[in-house]
Amino acid sequence: MDSNHPPRYSRRQALKQFANGFGMLGLATVLQQSGALAATQNPLAVRAAHIPPKAKNLIFLFMSGGPSHVDLFDPKPRLLAEMGKPLPFEKPKLERTKTGNLLGSPWTFSRHGESGMEFSELLPHLSTCADDLCMIRSMVADNINHNGACLQMNTGEQSFSRPSLGSWLLYGLGTMNQNLPGFVVLSPAQPAQGAPLWGSSFLPAAYQGTLVSNLDAPIANLANPRYSGAMQRKQLDLLAAVNQEYAAAREEDSRLSARIASFELAYRMQTEAPEAFDVAGESAATQNLYGLNEESTAIFGKQCLMARRLVERGVRCVQVYHTQTAKRSSCQLWDQHGGLKQELPLNCAATDKPIAGLLKDLKARGLLDETIVLWGGEFGRTPTAEGDNGREHHPFGFTMWMAGGGTKGGLTYGNTDEYGWHAVENKVHVHDLHATILHLLGINHTELTYRYSGRDYRLTDVYGNVMHDLIA
Repeated sequence: MDSNHPPRYSRRQALKQFANGFGMLGLATVLQQSGALAATQNPLAVRAAHIPPKAKNLIFLFMSGGPSHVDLFDPKPRLLAEMGKPLPFEKPKLERTKTGNLLGSPWTFSRHGESGMEFSELLPHLSTCADDLCMIRSMVADNINHNGACLQMNTGEQSFSRPSLGSWLLYGLGTMNQNLPGFVVLSPAQPAQGAPLWGSSFLPAAYQGTLVSNLDAPIANLANPRYSGAMQRKQLDLLAAVNQEYAAAREEDSRLSARIASFELAYRMQTEAPEAFDVAGESAATQNLYGLNEESTAIFGKQCLMARRLVERGVRCVQVYHTQTAKRSSCQLWDQHGGLKQELPLNCAATDKPIAGLLKDLKARGLLDETIVLWGGEFGRTPTAEGDNGREHHPFGFTMWMAGGGTKGGLTYGNTDEYGWHAVENKVHVHDLHATILHLLGINHTELTYRYSGRDYRLTDVYGNVMHDLIA
């Protein structure tokens, strides 16, 4: 046998070496033959941006169900003055149910901050952050049902499986902390649409979101009671070598690559993830800022505090779903077809203080300048009544807001008509929103593409304009 060419070990022989106590000759031979970890490209490695970025991270606060813009951010005096009368123009043909007459908001609005931004009385904490918010009152989407609208807001596509916003960010930029997942989803109760909202679809599987549904035990089985860290390292090196040998003779399968990467990430996470998700060490003042000691805000407050801790440690994207409160467990909390006067105050009480706490905490730590905070749902609610105490789905004109990450604080952008039905000034489509977020993070949305099934796909499909008026 040529001494310059060590013997090629089969998978069976390699596993035998593993079973015999990690024989160093066998381990070294397999690693040398396959290239193992040295030849494995890290899919989450940081990559260069297309343009100088204004932001490094994204926190997407998703209010599942569709929050009512005319009750929270977009006051309509005429809607209130003409309450009970028919809408004085023809409704779009895209309708789910025949809603009734105009329904004015039962809550009062007032101006806040130097900008004079308008907020409902339901948001006393968030209103104190007025001058940090970039309020978009002219959002439009294309789907009137939860499933399609949630998919579009999270993936850019209404009906087919497409990579999520967070997955595109990981694919384009990688992530700054290799010991934590690059895309984390905090959702105590999963939205009805489930994993497609944070999945990677046809992008390599390594870019999918990591779901955290149990806030008390965020990542299961992090501790290995049987083997030391050094022994686990030997296990993983051998496993990677065997997998690399298997993969070398076959076409690339992102599922295998993602599995190898997930094993490595899980090993590294043992040292950092427990601390990253543990909010118990935060000061009493910080915990109070997020409302962790109050029943109404404890759940969402913990989600928001975890989000801050994760971006602080270099996680690229954190998606925070409001899907559960102490008063009600539901996947569509903001879906007030009825019970508007009772349920909307509960939703606001559960989220208002934690969100304001998040913004203030990020700002105090110098993180808001480099972190985009995005708030919104899949659409808004109709200015007309469903029954006598509810509103229907409404994608024709609604409100979302951004803060930090290079956006213009104190700006109210766009408008709906006098009743809050149509976006009539500076319309911002979902594709425009996504294009703008990517731009802020240093990505040209037309260049972030992935070839699949014979064509180049992107988050914004073939649409989307960067809304430069929103950028500081």
